[in-house]
Amino acid sequence: VLPQKQAEEAIMGRSSIIEDELEQEADGVEEKARGFSTKSFLWHGGSAWDAWFSCASNQVAQVLLTLPYSFSQLGMVSGVILQLFYGFMGGWTAYLISVLYVEYRTRKEKENASFRNHVIQWFEVLDGLLGPFWKAIGLAFNCTFLLFGSVIQLIACASNIYYIDDRLDKRTWTYVFGACCATTVFIPSFHNYRIWSFLGLGMTTYTAWYLTIAAAVHGQVEGVTHTGPTRFVLYFTGATNILYTFGGHAVTVEIMHAMWKPRKFKYIYFLATLYVFTLTLPSAAAVYWAFGDQLLNHSNAFSLLPKSGWRDAAVILMLIHQFITFGFACTPLYFVWEKVIGIHDTESICMRALARLPVVIPIWFLAIVFPFFGPINSAVGALLVSFTVYIIPAMAHMLTYRTPSARQNAVEKLPFFLPSWTAMYVVNAFVVGWVLVVGFGLGGWASVTNFVKQVDTFGLFAKCYQCPKPHPPAASGPPPWLH
Repeated sequence: VLPQKQAEEAIMGRSSIIEDELEQEADGVEEKARGFSTKSFLWHGGSAWDAWFSCASNQVAQVLLTLPYSFSQLGMVSGVILQLFYGFMGGWTAYLISVLYVEYRTRKEKENASFRNHVIQWFEVLDGLLGPFWKAIGLAFNCTFLLFGSVIQLIACASNIYYIDDRLDKRTWTYVFGACCATTVFIPSFHNYRIWSFLGLGMTTYTAWYLTIAAAVHGQVEGVTHTGPTRFVLYFTGATNILYTFGGHAVTVEIMHAMWKPRKFKYIYFLATLYVFTLTLPSAAAVYWAFGDQLLNHSNAFSLLPKSGWRDAAVILMLIHQFITFGFACTPLYFVWEKVIGIHDTESICMRALARLPVVIPIWFLAIVFPFFGPINSAVGALLVSFTVYIIPAMAHMLTYRTPSARQNAVEKLPFFLPSWTAMYVVNAFVVGWVLVVGFGLGGWASVTNFVKQVDTFGLFAKCYQCPKPHPPAASGPPPWLH
């Protein structure tokens, strides 16, 4: 027993030395980055604040505009409760992902692996900790989710700009913004989103408070009704949209890897979620209070608010933010594609940009095929986010630490609010069970039913989804000379 104990102490000691070396190296990188220059200030972000801005900015993009629609499906009380519930659940699974990342990276560093020109991704963490089967599952779900997440951003761009300039239909605007968003191929990694993350959060903050104040000033429409929830299909469609809202951490590993000290990430996503609550809860509640059941046929909150300079400013800011969020969702896909074709470690930005372009084309095409703003969020939430963001991280954590030795040698110990590993397993099992039954099962049935209804109503390649019908031309009378 004694030799075994000495061996374990030696391993723990070596692990501690490696962690100290990594911390010292990170301190050196951070000191160097802090040497002030305009380029480093705007371009090189790796602090805990950068990670916080990235998480908060990425979490509330176009979904901010669909939450009032979800409230009309759920009712006010369920809407508020489910936002809080899924917000905290999303924070928990982001914590699990961060723990698994640190565990994987520490093990690989012990094997003298270098990540100087390599971005660690979620499927690689699963591969290193659980093997190739879990790598395949993680890769399939994560890439599909990020693909449709990027599609949603293009749809949202076209939907929003239409409320400023309706001379072009939404499908044509999708062509335009597809070309604009393709320029994200030139942003190398999440290190380089510093200024974009900061501006993006400012833009969503403005939009959220514009929605809140504009709805309060507008007041309730005449004869307003708040009948939700009325049907199971609508209820669970709205619930899965909120599940999607707080499931924006398919890029958590990439954001962590861009940090100088990734171990500081542990609670950053949770703190970002607390700020996001100050944007989503007031805006969704105020718009639903003002317009009630009218939102059931208006999935974009902008469509019901009167045209004004304030609204146009919010639309423009959201357009810029959706460009940023498109980059957030697409960048991990760029990394995967670079690794497939063998140029991920290339330092040439132009070569990487050229190689990334094929990733944008299928996203562009799918946004034109399925332009259903709102319903597509729910479908993606139920079928993809439920596994990528909630079920797989919780199961991976349970399997990684299933043995006593793995628990004893865990790099990250239990969080302060859980007394034992048993409690950790209970929480993770609850997450898996709840999301599997309510999110994927009931939510999948409801959201797919609603999505199919949109396809039947508007058809694929819809030219202008939920656009106001043009007024018929007035009947012309006889020429004046005949009177």
